[in-house]
Amino acid sequence: MSEKMICQNKKARHDFHIINTYEAGLVLKGSEVKSCRSGRANLKDGHARIKDGEIYLVNTHISPYTYAHQLNHDPLRERKLLFHKSEIKKLYGKIREKGFTLIPLKMYFKNGKVKVEMAVAKGKKTHDKREDIKRKDFAREEEKDFKGKKIKGI
Repeated sequence: MSEKMICQNKKARHDFHIINTYEAGLVLKGSEVKSCRSGRANLKDGHARIKDGEIYLVNTHISPYTYAHQLNHDPLRERKLLFHKSEIKKLYGKIREKGFTLIPLKMYFKNGKVKVEMAVAKGKKTHDKREDIKRKDFAREEEKDFKGKKIKGI
């Protein structure tokens, strides 16, 4: 299975606690696929919305394809996510709980098809973000000290 990364939502892991991840297909127009092949997509403010028993990806930006002329797409249109019915029911129950949302983590090509890794997530509070930053800084300092001692010992 060959995977080619299109884009990634780096801010998601900083702003949310990731509970579960799911892989979903994405319904796109031809000009959107061509734009994705050139890596012109952004998941930064994206999230999913359930409407009429279907899940739609909202606020994701796929830039218009420069060579498409009048057949171009709206960059911020809602795009349908392809989930199984049982997954949709499970996600609907989870998202209805207070504080949970469905966000995109990354978009990639898998065997020629555009896939999105979606995550059920809960928003972090400010103090949680500070804790994560402290933990990362501490780990970085420990790694630096360990490397320094290893080099001096040789």
